[in-house]
Amino acid sequence: MSTGTSAGRSAAAGGRRVLLDGRPVTLAERPLKGGGEASVYPVEGDPGIVVKLYRERPGPEQERRLTRMLAMSPLGDRPVDSNQAPELAWPTALARSPEGAFLGYAMRRFGEPQHVQLVGLFTRSQRLRLFPDRADWRFLLGVAWNLAFMTARLHHEGLVVGDFSSSNVVVDANGFVTFLDCDSIAFTDKRTRESFPCLMHTTDYSAPERQAGGPATVESDDFALSVLVYQLLAVGNHPFGGVPHDSQEDSTVKDNIAASISYVVRPQDVIVPRGIIDPTVLPPGLLTLARRAFGPGVLDPKARPTAEDWLRALDEERGRVKVCGARPRHTYGSHLTACPWCVRAGATGQDLFNAPQRPPARPAPPPPPAPQPAPVPAPALNSGKLVWVLVLVVALIALVVLVAD
Repeated sequence: MSTGTSAGRSAAAGGRRVLLDGRPVTLAERPLKGGGEASVYPVEGDPGIVVKLYRERPGPEQERRLTRMLAMSPLGDRPVDSNQAPELAWPTALARSPEGAFLGYAMRRFGEPQHVQLVGLFTRSQRLRLFPDRADWRFLLGVAWNLAFMTARLHHEGLVVGDFSSSNVVVDANGFVTFLDCDSIAFTDKRTRESFPCLMHTTDYSAPERQAGGPATVESDDFALSVLVYQLLAVGNHPFGGVPHDSQEDSTVKDNIAASISYVVRPQDVIVPRGIIDPTVLPPGLLTLARRAFGPGVLDPKARPTAEDWLRALDEERGRVKVCGARPRHTYGSHLTACPWCVRAGATGQDLFNAPQRPPARPAPPPPPAPQPAPVPAPALNSGKLVWVLVLVVALIALVVLVAD
């Protein structure tokens, strides 16, 4: 979509009243987030929902899309744990102006601290802040399993995520995932057979055919899923990071994807950033899938591991995870004979799963001794007075001698 007209900008202004399926609500003055396409606003007096308003007045195709989505119940037959949030931020109502113009839609609100973007698991500082005492490698493996499961379920129901990235998925404290921005999901209306494509994509997770302008497909989702699973298991490292040896200038992740250059498959061809996690931290079955996805699967969509492939391989590893006895929150794959996180911490001084240890406090120096009072000197005698005293003493002695005679 384009950046928006003046009519669209006024439609997206906060602090105004809109109708949600005819019910009037007032939006907060400031959006929670905004982009080139739309802004998301809290609803005054109702903290459980938000309203997404398009910057440019949406056309009839987008209104038909959302109308059909409101009639659908994706994943509706799956039993959900009572502690688990909905798996999709699905539209709940159309948003219209008081005059009846279509503006956007309402959905359930997902945000911190209950829900965190998936990208928050990719750095130590964010993991420790957002998931204290939880986010070890076993937790990351569980999140990857949930992500693969959800993707497989969506594909089974004929839905394609399309704009699949670490920013469009949120995670709760139990590792359950929820997909955001569902209005961009690609699907075909089973009643009318009208196709609603996904026009959005995020370059760091886009397969080459998507970068070239091709449609979103199950296979393009499989590529994005493979990148996200690898990032989770490699503690944030992107499989297409680094710079190729023959590059004339700095290459971006997008460039490396388009050229099918991944250090996971061709380490000899890439200068990787310092401190990169060795791919062999992945158990063999998972590493095999990663090398399929980032090798032949880059240019051949049919060679990519599917969501079901990832789900089976991840499921095999969930019960095999080892626990390190030396450091808290160190868990790792069963194929390793030593804790890779302890080895890394010993070599680099950085522990990926624990906060830096503060050095022991130095004991306070003893207080200085209390000052002793200075001795008071005896009064000094004047030398002239001393001579006269001596003379007087001698005279008295002589007088005594004369009297005695």
